[in-house]
Amino acid sequence: MGLQWREQLSVGNDLIDNDHKHLIDIINKANQSLQSMSRAGLLVALDQLYKYAKAHFTLEEKIAESVGFPEHGQLHASHDELLRNLGRIAGEIGEQWDAATAEHFGKFLRDWLINHVIKEDMLLKPYLKKHSPRFDPRA
Repeated sequence: MGLQWREQLSVGNDLIDNDHKHLIDIINKANQSLQSMSRAGLLVALDQLYKYAKAHFTLEEKIAESVGFPEHGQLHASHDELLRNLGRIAGEIGEQWDAATAEHFGKFLRDWLINHVIKEDMLLKPYLKKHSPRFDPRA
């Protein structure tokens, strides 16, 4: 079963929440490719995940800074590490894999998202509550 969006994952900002929903969709596609042993599909999904996450992190950091999140610098460092880890795991994809390897990569992707959304982004929630859910610092 793939990852599913739940309201308790919401940080209270539509831009961030919508990005997180899309990240879940991409991770689910990557997991489907792992299960079906589609290396091409997996590499496409990982590339999409990397590119989308990079854009998401940039926006999220801008939002964090704009709402006065005191640890926005640490957030940037954490995002860089997440992207490095994603690049590293993508580089470990071989031509073929077994069920145990698919589970290992799938667990990495789930943990990667959960660590980002639950452990980090929830720290933003009290600062985001002071603004409209549609707050966009680019506007």
